[in-house]
Amino acid sequence: MDFGMPVLLELDTLEQNAALCRELGLSFVELNMNLPQYQLGEMKPKKLRDAAQMYGVYFTLHLDENLNVWDFNPAVAKAYFDTLLHAVKFAGEMGNIPVLNMHMSPGVHFTLPDKKVYLFEKYRESYWQRLIAFRSSCEKAVGDLSVQLCMENTSGYPDFLREAVSYLLESHVFSLTWDVGHDHACGEKDREFILNRWERVSHFHLHDALGREDHLPLGQGEIDLKEKIGLAQLCGARCVVEVKTAQTLRRSIDYLKSEMEVCSNS
Repeated sequence: MDFGMPVLLELDTLEQNAALCRELGLSFVELNMNLPQYQLGEMKPKKLRDAAQMYGVYFTLHLDENLNVWDFNPAVAKAYFDTLLHAVKFAGEMGNIPVLNMHMSPGVHFTLPDKKVYLFEKYRESYWQRLIAFRSSCEKAVGDLSVQLCMENTSGYPDFLREAVSYLLESHVFSLTWDVGHDHACGEKDREFILNRWERVSHFHLHDALGREDHLPLGQGEIDLKEKIGLAQLCGARCVVEVKTAQTLRRSIDYLKSEMEVCSNS
């Protein structure tokens, strides 16, 4: 099982992140496309290949968290979708970017006196037209590439998103990212949904949490990390240790190595 790290705000360059990845004995760096230096127009395939070869690592991509390819404004939706297609093409050109991680946007909601109404749910037919076209276009774009679009849980899937995610998972192009910290912080609302689709989990975001506070160093919260690591091993998933500073990453990797040693000796 491959463990990786996210790019860190305190490390400004690709090379600095790749060097830390190698130092800690990790396999890959997840590049975050919310940051200016990791926009598709800024990243150069040769630079990434050189860094991968020099430091013995590879890369995954975390797509922009604002990505909403189902927006009712066609110009807005097209801009997001073109970005996603460009990312798929970029991953194919690189040849060693196996995962494009994405959030499944719930879209805009209206808060009424007695409930929250998601517009994608209210206007289901329009949303599903976009969803069906999205899946078909992604299948064509990915083709024979060894690239997975991994959908990450955030704050608990509402029912209409569970239906949408289930539809996308009918395609080989899509799989699941289980962010265990997000799931804990929302009261494990997505645990059953994910475990019922266990064979489609191929990526993990691993961090600890206390109540609703997540992205804590491993071993500093209340998540059963041994269970989560064991589950990740069972399905052969990649695992990003998703903490936010070099200090907490080092602490987390020390914890992880000790736990892995215990597991291997038991």
